[in-house]
Amino acid sequence: MTPPDNRPIVQIDIVSDVVCPWCVVGFRQLEEALQQQGVLARLRWHPFELNPNMPPEGQNLREHIMEKYGTTGDQSQQARDRLTSIGAELGFTFNFDEDSRMVNTFAAHQLLDWTEGFGRQHPLKLALFDAYFTHQRDVSDIDVLLEAVRSIGLDADKARQALESGKHIAPVREKQQFWTSRGISGVPSMVFGGKYLLTGAQGSETYAQVLQRCLSEAA
Repeated sequence: MTPPDNRPIVQIDIVSDVVCPWCVVGFRQLEEALQQQGVLARLRWHPFELNPNMPPEGQNLREHIMEKYGTTGDQSQQARDRLTSIGAELGFTFNFDEDSRMVNTFAAHQLLDWTEGFGRQHPLKLALFDAYFTHQRDVSDIDVLLEAVRSIGLDADKARQALESGKHIAPVREKQQFWTSRGISGVPSMVFGGKYLLTGAQGSETYAQVLQRCLSEAA
């Protein structure tokens, strides 16, 4: 019989997109902070689209970054090199090359909404991060999405039906509107204990401090 886990639990809401590298970094830093503090998290992921108007065919990642942020090719490469280095320090593999693409993520968010009903949203989010950033899979492709669903032990046929039914379109839009109406314009945005908002990958030390504040106020 497994003994009960009596570690304290903090509710953490994370507004994020599956093609946001800093969302991966921020989450990994949060994991470090939770381990250091001996705290458990009740995680909830919420939808945000970095590029809601991205066409089905996507766009070359380097071109996209240069066009969206006005950076040069060298600056874009430097940013990706930095992410690769930071990811490695956190135990995550970022793989970028000249063919890397930015894609539309609305279908992915619908599936994340669907898996929440099975308590499997978190595993799917991590599977999609891994598929897109480590294995350079197209997470706008239905077959790639269904493969991720299978990998976390859910029925791919039911997932396909959920997408084709359109039942999760309105709920995802409502959740996106909820967060943007509250001033969320960048991700990751994390809300600790329903009251403390941190935007961007803030580092494990900062997350640890907020966790401690939540615990002290709950004591």
